[in-house]
Amino acid sequence: MASPHRRRQPIPVVAVLLVTAAYGVFGQQAARPEFQVASVKPNTATIHRGMMVLPQPGGRFTAENAPLLLIMQNAYAVQAFQIVGGPSWINSERYDIEAKPEGEVDRKQMWLMLQTLLADRFKLALHRETRELPLYTLSVTRSPKLIPPKDGGCVALTSDAPPPPPGPGQAGPCGRVVIAMSPAGLKMEGSKVPMSELVRVLAVVMGRPVLDKTGFTAEFEVHLEFTPDESTMGLPGARGPRDPGGPAIATDPDRPTVFAALQEQLGLKLSPAKGPVAVLVIDHVERPTAN
Repeated sequence: MASPHRRRQPIPVVAVLLVTAAYGVFGQQAARPEFQVASVKPNTATIHRGMMVLPQPGGRFTAENAPLLLIMQNAYAVQAFQIVGGPSWINSERYDIEAKPEGEVDRKQMWLMLQTLLADRFKLALHRETRELPLYTLSVTRSPKLIPPKDGGCVALTSDAPPPPPGPGQAGPCGRVVIAMSPAGLKMEGSKVPMSELVRVLAVVMGRPVLDKTGFTAEFEVHLEFTPDESTMGLPGARGPRDPGGPAIATDPDRPTVFAALQEQLGLKLSPAKGPVAVLVIDHVERPTAN
């Protein structure tokens, strides 16, 4: 267990939380759209500013210091636990990518272009399966504490590109949950959040699928503080099976775990279970060809 006095490092929130299933996750199409120009370079820097995977306005794509596993998560709108197989270097070696389409395209087309880039430059080949895997169910306790949205608590999303993370004291985007450091360890915050968004972020944090069993359909406020532990293996630095490395997250035994925090602060309960999960299985992958 890390010392509570150890300096806590910022978590690359943008890289982890961009994955959203906004379109068919495993969709196929006959004509593969391609970027007009693309640069793929290994990142060999000894000092890193953190991982970044960002779609840009107009369909441009940028990745910095990002492992292939994280890039795949964004390209196919899946979480790390949904990618099976592949050599260890897909999560240990880092890459910088700059790609630009011919003309403007929407984000759906951009992600399809990224899939084409991965197939061409990394020789990535994969197939889909459904496997029985460990997961969690999220249910409501006898004392739910979900607070209705408040006016002015968030900023409406008006652009195709994701907004930057809010600064200190600034409102975040409506309908999104943001993870940040706090004196209590970690915190999740969001306004006008649907249950599907909280479930998505919990799946990222836990490194496992989370099934919504709450039956709750209204939007609500999220303010959740907890300390990471061995169960939050989806977080960078948590030393889970797909952890890309980096500084270990400091823990505090005097703070509630995510399980306790959900019950105490939101009146929700995470329970372990098993069930069918759609996964991508890597059949072949190579280190990228030179630019």
